[in-house]
Amino acid sequence: MTGTSAPVAPDWLIRAEVGLCPCGCIGKRRRGSFVEKTLHGATTVVRQTMFGEEAATAEGLLQALDPRVKLLTLLGVLVAAGLTHTTPVLLGLYALTLVVAAASRLSLSFFVRRVWLFVPLFTGVVVLPATLNIITSGHIVIPLGHWWFGHAIGVTREGLQSAALVVTRVAVSISIVVLLTLTTPWAKLLSGLRGLLVPRMFIQVIGMAYRFIFSLLGSVDDMYTARRSRTVAPESDTAAGRAFVSASAGALLGKANALSDEVHMAMVSRGYTGDARTIDRAVFGVREAAWIAMSALTVATALGIDRVAGR
Repeated sequence: MTGTSAPVAPDWLIRAEVGLCPCGCIGKRRRGSFVEKTLHGATTVVRQTMFGEEAATAEGLLQALDPRVKLLTLLGVLVAAGLTHTTPVLLGLYALTLVVAAASRLSLSFFVRRVWLFVPLFTGVVVLPATLNIITSGHIVIPLGHWWFGHAIGVTREGLQSAALVVTRVAVSISIVVLLTLTTPWAKLLSGLRGLLVPRMFIQVIGMAYRFIFSLLGSVDDMYTARRSRTVAPESDTAAGRAFVSASAGALLGKANALSDEVHMAMVSRGYTGDARTIDRAVFGVREAAWIAMSALTVATALGIDRVAGR
């Protein structure tokens, strides 16, 4: 019996590749395409939403409250924050949102990042020109050393106070909204809105839009994965990426149109009438009454201190 030699793997398969040096002196890093970055951002959104669903089912302060009570009380605090014209009062309200988030067993690091990494920072950039004396007159505290039609340019104390007021107000408002969304499951939130006599058509539109987002994101990810699996060499330009985005947009438009009819017919065949229904019954008890009293006291205290400080 003659022996047979074992098959030998090709050199290109077993040859070790040179690793990329962190300093960039060895190898060449390939820049990721904007399509990959967009899909990565969409994946991050889905991941954060899944974390929000887990946080909404935890045993915390806000999770145990009736959705209608949460909606009304947090809306009252939101209106109070909009009527407040004193930065220290807004900072106190923001500190109170952190306390409520901790009592609701939310991760404070995730809560702070979700609040501050988006709208407040963008708002700060927008109101930054208002701190200059050419827009907001006042006492210059940070001179910039330039001249504008014969006048010095600098940052004024009044401009900084106005910018701080706007940024803190936006931060408090977003914190209240994030508290509501992170501690309330989506079905209960829609049920609470319907319980407060919000029009049925509005509930149906936002409910369908919420589900369509994840369905379409999954479709885009599937199409991009299929495209990558059929690509041999990396693309050196963005022309193919733009072509893929335009083709995907057209395909998604047709798929969304067909999927909307199918989903609506499936929901109607299962008894859907436009109302959001949940298994748990909403109960108004002592906990809800205490929360309403605390929220009313917070609103009255904030507005009272703001009025006294504004005189």
